[in-house]
Amino acid sequence: MRMFQKRVRASLSLLIASFCLLAAPSQASTLDSVKQSGALACGVSNGIVGFSIADDKGNWSGFDVDFCRAVASAIFGDASKVRFVPVGTEERFEALKSGKFDLLSRNSTWAFSNEVDQGLIFAGVTFYDGQGFLVPKSRKIASALELNGSKVCVKSATTTEANVADFFKQNHMSFEPVRFETLAEIIKAYDAGQCNAISSDISQLHAIKLELKKPADNLILADVISKEPLGPVVRQGDDQWLNLVKWVIFAMLNAEELGVSSSNIEQAKKSQKPAVRRFIGAEGDIGKQLGLSPDWALNIVKNVGNYGEVLERNVGKKSKLGIARGLNQLWSMGGVQYAPPLR
Repeated sequence: MRMFQKRVRASLSLLIASFCLLAAPSQASTLDSVKQSGALACGVSNGIVGFSIADDKGNWSGFDVDFCRAVASAIFGDASKVRFVPVGTEERFEALKSGKFDLLSRNSTWAFSNEVDQGLIFAGVTFYDGQGFLVPKSRKIASALELNGSKVCVKSATTTEANVADFFKQNHMSFEPVRFETLAEIIKAYDAGQCNAISSDISQLHAIKLELKKPADNLILADVISKEPLGPVVRQGDDQWLNLVKWVIFAMLNAEELGVSSSNIEQAKKSQKPAVRRFIGAEGDIGKQLGLSPDWALNIVKNVGNYGEVLERNVGKKSKLGIARGLNQLWSMGGVQYAPPLR
């Protein structure tokens, strides 16, 4: 009798569980939601020259902004189908998790605390950066090892202050942190003499320098005190969306490696090279496997450009920031940017 009752209870439990699975509404994938909405919602910073900034007419530009446009191009074939959502440092990860936008493309460092602690996933590295210091030339400082006793302006709610503290501690020096929530506040405080050094990612220091009252009177020191791999972030639990965003990065890098650019896209369509034909969608079914059209990668390059084009026009030597490619050069050219092949 007891054995019979156990079997009945087990059968009922299985039946109830099956009913719950059938009754539960299926959660739409991020890609499906984006397609249904007709535009990609992309979280960006609220004002960093070269990375994401809007002009007085609301037109957005920058390296991170162009990555959003690359993802939109892969999905829709149209780079304009993006809704930019400016978000601050403190709320960026919670805003992503709550569904305020589909993708975070906002100078965020791939670190344990920003991924595992937050329950998010970085899709890859779009820009290898490092933290450094900006100082007045009048201090006659050539090395960060001469910064003992400095008042250092840092952005709150970031790893910046912790990196500065580690650097000063390991070199037996002292400093006074002066914390602010925005770059605008840091620039104002530095110009007013409230601090005599600024520490941030070196790419940001180039942007900050441009905004100072007298940019030429300031110097970015050569010292790099941390690793800051920056890249786009997605929510956990949607492998299809993670793969899509990840392979947009790799497509842009592969395009540069293959010599496919926005200026020669028509010639690429006529290429007989297997790797190029796979890239443009003339062979294989890579697009279908990602939930995209066959020409998804071609549309990225046609509308936005390959990785090198996007980098150079926004932050490279010919841009306002004038940053050398350095680590962000292709692996075949002495850098560390390396993409798995599209095959």
